[in-house]
Amino acid sequence: QVQLVESGGGLVQPGGSLRLSCAVSGTTFASALMGWYRQPPGKQREFVAHITGDGRPNYAESAKGRFSVSRDNAKKTLYLQMNLLKPEDTAVYYCNTIPISPNWGQGTQVTVSS
Repeated sequence: QVQLVESGGGLVQPGGSLRLSCAVSGTTFASALMGWYRQPPGKQREFVAHITGDGRPNYAESAKGRFSVSRDNAKKTLYLQMNLLKPEDTAVYYCNTIPISPNWGQGTQVTVSS
């Protein structure tokens, strides 16, 4: 079964940057469509971005122009570079396969605050 371990979150000021990582095991990573999701406080989990096995990205409107999703198939790792962060980006960030695996990781907390 798929195992997902997110890391890289933290506290950052508005306008700052963070790079999230997601280590993936238990699936054929190189061919997997992979996604990033987030759950803001008190809200439902929402889509952020996804990337195909050959590196084609797609972004939610809220992420376009500020976030960049990438992957290293050799390391079985997914990344999310987040720039120009805003307070409304505060959330727990998760990665997952698409279709979604029920085995969500623990997520990584991103807090954008001055």
